[in-house]
Amino acid sequence: MNGVIPLFKPKGVTSAGCVYSLRKILHERRIGHTGTLDPEVDGVLPICVGQATKLVNRLLAGGKIYQGEITLGYATTTEDATGDEIARIFIEQASTEAEVDQALLAMTGDIQQVPPMFSAVKINGKRLYEYARAGETIDRPSREIHIDYFKRTSAIDYQSTTGEVKFTFEVGCSKGTYVRTLATDLGKKLGYPSVMSDLRRLESGRIELAQTVTLEQVTQAMAAGQLSEVLRPIEQVLSALPQVQLTDDQWQHVKNGGALELTATQPEVALVYDQKIKAIYQAKVTSLGNYVAETMLLGND
Repeated sequence: MNGVIPLFKPKGVTSAGCVYSLRKILHERRIGHTGTLDPEVDGVLPICVGQATKLVNRLLAGGKIYQGEITLGYATTTEDATGDEIARIFIEQASTEAEVDQALLAMTGDIQQVPPMFSAVKINGKRLYEYARAGETIDRPSREIHIDYFKRTSAIDYQSTTGEVKFTFEVGCSKGTYVRTLATDLGKKLGYPSVMSDLRRLESGRIELAQTVTLEQVTQAMAAGQLSEVLRPIEQVLSALPQVQLTDDQWQHVKNGGALELTATQPEVALVYDQKIKAIYQAKVTSLGNYVAETMLLGND
């Protein structure tokens, strides 16, 4: 049982809870997700099973796409709608679409972001949310993230009774990006407290929302002996890598993690034996060959 389940995580469930449920459904302990979604965020959550757990970091390194909603006019402790309110103003007149779009555009490319207090980032051996829950706020170093695009996807909705302004957005971003913080930083650019009031992940690990399956569908597939209907094989997950078909002699070297002399010219290749990817090798000149082991997938049968 090796591959990736393109899971749809519903709201109200933790990413770790999804992994726990799948371990019971599949009777398999080697399961891991590829990037936590907050409990109140739904969408694409790729789940690696068996040998595919060795690919978690590879899938994490890819970009992600989200859609959501930003509300201007108030702020919370968590930077989303689940936290305690810490600031509010009555907006007399909404920002124009041009002003919002200009602010969104200014937050694209390589930018610095300070992770929120309610996050799993570790500082001095403790998660930031542990400090936050204890009522502490500490200095957090900023880190560089990349925003491919950040665009408004609806008209500006000014709610005259509450003085709030709402609009939806879509963002393509690198790993390590906190979309909640993007929402609050955008509000600061426009001069208002703000929150991310809704969020859904549309794409992760080259898996799109339309390709996902639910926990119920996985359960049904497992019961019917049709797990292949919901489990993407490693060969499909790594389809973008150039493949090298191994000879019997080369396979003997690979089984022992040995270097290979290949005619390939790519930075890394997937090594295939008996129609299964058995390893990922990277280009590196050594005395024993010009490709060396990067990830071993020998149990991918």
